Amino acid sequence: MPQTQRQQVGSRGQCSSRLLPLLLFLLSLAAQPSRAVIHIPPNYHISDLKRPPVITTQPESVTVFSVEDLVMRCEANGNPSPTFRWTKDGQEFDPSSDPELNVSEDTGSSAFFTLSNTVDTLKQYQGKYVCYASNELGTAVSNEAILNTDAPPSQQKEKKVSVKAEEGNSIVLKCNPPQSSMQPIIHWMDWRLHHIELSDRVVVGKDGNLYFAHLTIGDSRNDYTCNVQYLATRTILAKEPITLNVSPSNSVLRNRRPHMMRPTGSHSSYHALRGQTIELECIVQGLPTPKVSWLRKDGELSETRTAKDMFDRRLRFSNISESDGGEYQCIAENSQGKATHTYIVTVEAAPYWTNEPVSQLYAPGETVKLDCKADGIPTPIISWTMNGITLSGRTTDKDPRRSLTAGRSLILKDVNFGDTAIYQCQASNKHGTILVNANVFVIELPAQIMTEDMNMYTFTEGSKASLDCETFGSPKPKVIWESASLTPLLADPRVNLLTNGVLEISNITHDDEGRYTCSVQNSTLSISAELEVLNRTVILSPPQALKVQPGNTAAFTCLSLSDPKLGSPLIQWRKNDQNIQCIRVVVIMMSFLFPSDRPDPPALLQITDAKLRAVTLSWTPGDDHNSAVLEYVVEFEDQGSKERGWEELKRVSGNKKGASLPLWPYMSYRFRVIAINDVGKSDPSKPSETHNTLAEAPDSNPEDVRSESTDPDTLVITWEEMDKRDFNGPNFRYRVLWRRVVGSGPNWHTNYTTAPSFTVSDIGNFSAFEIKVQAVNEIGDGPEPDPFIGYSGEDVPLEAPMDVGVVLINSTTIRVTWAAVDKETVRGHLLGYKIYLTRTGSRAHHRNRRAREPESTVVVETGANEEQKVITDLRPYSHYALAVTVFNSKGEGPPSETLSFKTQEGVPGPPMSLMLDSPSETEMTLVWTPPGEPNGVLIGYLLQYQQIVESDDSPMQVETIDDPIVTHLTLKGLDRHSHYRFYLRGRTAAGDGEPIKREGATTLDGAPPANISLSVGENSVNLSWVAKKRHRNVSFQVHYLKKDDDSKWKMTEKVNSSQSFYQLQGLTPGSHYHLRFTYNNNTFWDTNIKTDGTEMQPSFATQGWFIGVVSAVVLLLLILLILCFIKRSKGGKYSGKCNECCFHGQYNVRLLLSHALNKLSG
Repeated sequence: MPQTQRQQVGSRGQCSSRLLPLLLFLLSLAAQPSRAVIHIPPNYHISDLKRPPVITTQPESVTVFSVEDLVMRCEANGNPSPTFRWTKDGQEFDPSSDPELNVSEDTGSSAFFTLSNTVDTLKQYQGKYVCYASNELGTAVSNEAILNTDAPPSQQKEKKVSVKAEEGNSIVLKCNPPQSSMQPIIHWMDWRLHHIELSDRVVVGKDGNLYFAHLTIGDSRNDYTCNVQYLATRTILAKEPITLNVSPSNSVLRNRRPHMMRPTGSHSSYHALRGQTIELECIVQGLPTPKVSWLRKDGELSETRTAKDMFDRRLRFSNISESDGGEYQCIAENSQGKATHTYIVTVEAAPYWTNEPVSQLYAPGETVKLDCKADGIPTPIISWTMNGITLSGRTTDKDPRRSLTAGRSLILKDVNFGDTAIYQCQASNKHGTILVNANVFVIELPAQIMTEDMNMYTFTEGSKASLDCETFGSPKPKVIWESASLTPLLADPRVNLLTNGVLEISNITHDDEGRYTCSVQNSTLSISAELEVLNRTVILSPPQALKVQPGNTAAFTCLSLSDPKLGSPLIQWRKNDQNIQCIRVVVIMMSFLFPSDRPDPPALLQITDAKLRAVTLSWTPGDDHNSAVLEYVVEFEDQGSKERGWEELKRVSGNKKGASLPLWPYMSYRFRVIAINDVGKSDPSKPSETHNTLAEAPDSNPEDVRSESTDPDTLVITWEEMDKRDFNGPNFRYRVLWRRVVGSGPNWHTNYTTAPSFTVSDIGNFSAFEIKVQAVNEIGDGPEPDPFIGYSGEDVPLEAPMDVGVVLINSTTIRVTWAAVDKETVRGHLLGYKIYLTRTGSRAHHRNRRAREPESTVVVETGANEEQKVITDLRPYSHYALAVTVFNSKGEGPPSETLSFKTQEGVPGPPMSLMLDSPSETEMTLVWTPPGEPNGVLIGYLLQYQQIVESDDSPMQVETIDDPIVTHLTLKGLDRHSHYRFYLRGRTAAGDGEPIKREGATTLDGAPPANISLSVGENSVNLSWVAKKRHRNVSFQVHYLKKDDDSKWKMTEKVNSSQSFYQLQGLTPGSHYHLRFTYNNNTFWDTNIKTDGTEMQPSFATQGWFIGVVSAVVLLLLILLILCFIKRSKGGKYSGKCNECCFHGQYNVRLLLSHALNKLSG
């Protein structure tokens, strides 16, 4: 091998700071290693290590259904980056030379896909493909990928199936999925897309058919739909709905013993391969429904390796193994008997590894043994290749260092750099071939010391000290220990150097204290270590022998001396080599009371051992103040999101002085620590220095990816927004991918956004799409997301239902029929149909004109799979208009052509009113208004009436009115002492309608009231009496006369006997009156009363003549005063006598007015 393949790397102080990525090609460290194999420690620093190719993405076997499906991809990594080549059916295959293929060659990947637009050209690419990835360290070989072609399953035009069967019989509804190389998934559903309810009576077979052990009347329905799902082509085909009509049995149902419906016969053979999942099936009929159980005839049925499904009709083996081969029997039983079926299961195995060769690093001159063992049925054949080239027995003989053992292990002796290669072990039998790559990398690695410099080691005098010096290199480094002493260390018999570089010193003394140096021979690498020796603990004053009398106290003392750095020693007392536990022994101890408090905060926070997503944080505990620290709380602050404040990251126990902290990528951390004891929490420590984690690709993708499309022609993809801490790096975005479920092939449409949601426009109405959202940032992509099914927005349906018809069932019921619309025109989930039924008026005519009535419309909704609907509660004898629309969640489509029809004549509704009047004690007049809903042409009325008696069995009297115009009737000869119940119905040609009901009785001749009650007041008297029921109203009058007076009789207006109350007003308080009650000029009652209060005597001032005289005098004096004022206002001079006259006149007027007013008020 050229000298350039020797890996020259730096040693301590000269290497890159990056850690070795643990060599991804080291597949397993658990396997038995070869002699002197190299395992690079994780803390060994190395940069730019060359790596052989490792295939990370194998080409996958595929069945191509369309030109978009032909994609063959292979990915590998290595250093240098590998190159790729392909073989097809064992021959070199260069896809770039085929004009029908497009080749994508990126770093670390190779892929090709077809450019053809026709499926017919795909058959030439059927075959077995192998990918080879190579660099200067070797060639890795992929697994074999098989490419087949097949036509995609398609919907076949089918006729509607209608099945009739009798209750109690068994039946099979067949699914008949289209033939395909894909295994379909069967779902039996109804028109609402709800699964048909399954039970031990109704099950789905592995063939997709729906089996009924026996039928019930409730099994009748018209929407048994078999939905066939093909995952590979993302296709769901809905078969035509099956109508099942179950008719009642004409005889008593007879029980039947179980009988096998599937499989038939008594025995079946089943061949399986190890690792497969298989299901044995027994579907039975019978009445009552049989119970099915399973047993293993040649052993015990394992409950852990098997599971029962489909109501015990299936026995499933997950990951079947050779030990599961044998005879299995299903037993179906009911009260009438049982039926059995036996399966003979044979299990073979494709090759599988029992011992795989392991990729390793080796030093020159070592011997390599690659073990490769596989098992299978039949036993597989083992073969070896090197870099994809077969190693035959003769080939291995050419190199005496290379040989094959009887167990087919490959041995390489005295390897050198030229033996670096990738070896392939292949195991084959008739069921398949498996292959594994094993890297043999002969490498030289320079020595490094992994132990930290200036470590402090503390041991107690007399113990054994161990000083570490871990080294690594290829060849293995030689370690040398030295001390300040001139004497070589290994000359001291107490000193021993172990193979792992550890220096052991037994029975150490204070003379051994000091600095020790570990170095690697023939290099400048070295570290130093400090050894500290502490004093051993000694007993200065042991307990002395004592002699004491029984009952006295014995006091033993024990004085010890220990190194202050070790703390107080633990003293244990023993008696006769046993711990003292006797309750008679009293241990006297000196105790001191120390107050406790919260601990001081930790100090000196240090960040060490930094890794990609973890660091080690250490600290120095503060004073615990006589209360031991129970735990430490480590908090962090994100310097990029300080608004979040300090957050708890981890808790560790109180005896720890450090913690390994998990971190998020792409964050800037500061840490602090809080100590907690029984008293409380300490103050937070001072924050640590800032620690920044490197950016990485996202670890996860957003959750709850879904479509929320509401507008037509758009697809709205949304999801739950991710926490910023999960971004893991700069320039975080969401990669949104979508493609149609059918027809668009493997190519995904891609776009990017920084927040949900994302809208795709001009995409068509109600199309199914696979959607997924992937988190990406500047560093890389998140994991490959799982796709979800979403739909673009719905639009209103395009077409109206056709062939709308109406069948008249009776006067109030119709059946509406129509033809189902083409589902492509629905442009959404078909939710059903809406029937708009408008009553435009009655067929009744009035004066040769149709009666005008307001139109009323009702809307009846149906299911998606219905094509007819029975509508009830229509108005008879009416004109109707009908239209049908189809609707989805977006709205309704256009209505069908309006269909007009007339309902038949029906019985009328009840008359609108019925009033009773009694012209005499034996007559009753009924007055009514015609029915508001005649529902046809009225031809008359029917009156039924009967006396109301306690037994309710009085005969019904009937009166028929043949004239529909008549609206009143007088009944004569009724019993004046009875009440009656009346029923009045309208009549049409369709029959008698609903009745209106009333109860009543005839009215008796009236009479004046009796037992009149009087309530007397000052100016009035209240008269009250009880009015007689059923009696006619009569009028009477009240005559009243004031006694002790010359007054005449006075008379009230006429009073009705039915009003029960009357008030006689205008009476004088404290007066006596005579009352007389008359009816038809005859007195029927009289009485005397006295009003409340005191009778008033007449006064002088109240006499009429006096008031008149005073009024005249006042008037004359006013005239005289007015004349005097007029004279004075003209400035005339009067004699004193005149003035005196005016003055006295005014005075006399005032005096007279005052006297008159006093008289009036008195």
